[in-house]
Amino acid sequence: MSVLAAISVLALLIVVHELGHFLAARLQGIHVNRFSIGFGPILLKYQGPETEYALRAIPLGGFVGFPDDDPDSTIPQTDPDLLKNRPVWDRAIVISAGVIANLIFAYFIFVGQFATVGVPQGFNFQPGVVIPQVMTSDSPAGQAGIKAGDIVTGVNGQALGNGEDAERVLMEAISTSPNQSLVLNIQRGETALDVPVIPRPDTDGRAKIGVVLSPNGTVDFRRPNSPVEVFTMAARQFQDMFLRTAQGFYTLITDFGSVSDQVAGPVKIVEQGANLAASDWINLFPFTAIISINLAIINILPLPALDGGQLAFLLAEAVRGKPLPSRLQEGVMQTGLFLLLGLGVFLIVRDTTQLDAIQNLFQ
Repeated sequence: MSVLAAISVLALLIVVHELGHFLAARLQGIHVNRFSIGFGPILLKYQGPETEYALRAIPLGGFVGFPDDDPDSTIPQTDPDLLKNRPVWDRAIVISAGVIANLIFAYFIFVGQFATVGVPQGFNFQPGVVIPQVMTSDSPAGQAGIKAGDIVTGVNGQALGNGEDAERVLMEAISTSPNQSLVLNIQRGETALDVPVIPRPDTDGRAKIGVVLSPNGTVDFRRPNSPVEVFTMAARQFQDMFLRTAQGFYTLITDFGSVSDQVAGPVKIVEQGANLAASDWINLFPFTAIISINLAIINILPLPALDGGQLAFLLAEAVRGKPLPSRLQEGVMQTGLFLLLGLGVFLIVRDTTQLDAIQNLFQ
C-alpha cells in the first residue's frame, strides 16, 4: 500500500503540472487538442468535444498538445486562437503555468496538513537517531547493509542519547573519521545490530556515509487556533522547503561531482516515498510538497524539452522581434527530449538495480 501511495503521489503531481498548462490555455481561449499523462502507446483515452484525454504507457511525465502543427487538424493555420498565433506573453503564461501550478499545489499541501493533522507543538524524543534514507547502495552505509528505518543508538558502544544532541554527536563521529572503521549500534525493529562502516571523505575532506539523519521520536500536534494560523504556517513551511530545495539545485549545478549520486529517478522517488509512508502516513504531506517543488524547479531550468527551454525561445523571440528558425527550435527540442528520456531510462535502470529486492537476487 505504501508503494501504491508513493506512485499515486507522482501521478497526481504530473496531472497537476499538465493541468496548469491546460487551464492556462483554455482560459485564454487557446485551442488544445491533447491532454496526456505519460508518453508512448495509449492505454486509455477519452475524446472530448475538442480535446483527447489519454493515459499512456511510459509514466515519465505528460504533455498538453496543441493543433498548431497537427496535420489532421481542421483548424485554419491563421486562426488567432492557435497557440503560435498568440502574443509572446500569452504563450509564456501557458508554458509557465505548469510550474506555477506545482508551486501552488505544494503550498496547499501544507495547508491541508496543518488543517487536518494539526499544528506541531513539540517533539517526544526517543534514544538514538533515525536513518530515513540511505542515499545509494554503493555508499559506505549501503555497502555496510544499513537500511532506511534503522535507528542508530550508539557509536563504538557509546550511547548517543536522544534529541538533537544525539544527531550532532553522530554527525561529528562520522565526519571526523575518514577511512576509519566505526561500529554503529543499530536497532532494527526488535533486533539489535553492530554494523561496521567506514566513512568516506568528500572533496572537502569531510567524511560521510551516505545517509539522511533525523531525530528519533514522535511529533505532538494540536488543533490550529484559526484559519489564519494554518495559512501562515503553511507559507512559512513552503518558503523554507522552497529555499532549501533551490539551494540543493544550486549545489548540484556548482558541485555536481560530489552530489551527482543523490540524483534520483522515478524508481528511487517511489522507494523513498514508500519508506516514508510505511513509517508514518503523515510523511506523505511533506513528501508530496517537496516532490512538487522539485518538479517545478526542474521544469523552469532553461534546458531543451523543459518548460524553461521553451521560455528561453520566447525570450529570444521577444528580443529579436521574430521567432528563431523553426528548424533550429525543433532540432534543439528533439535533442533535448532524447537526452531527457535517456537520462530517465538510465536513472530507472540504476535505481532498480539498487533496490533491496534486486540486490538480494545476486547475493
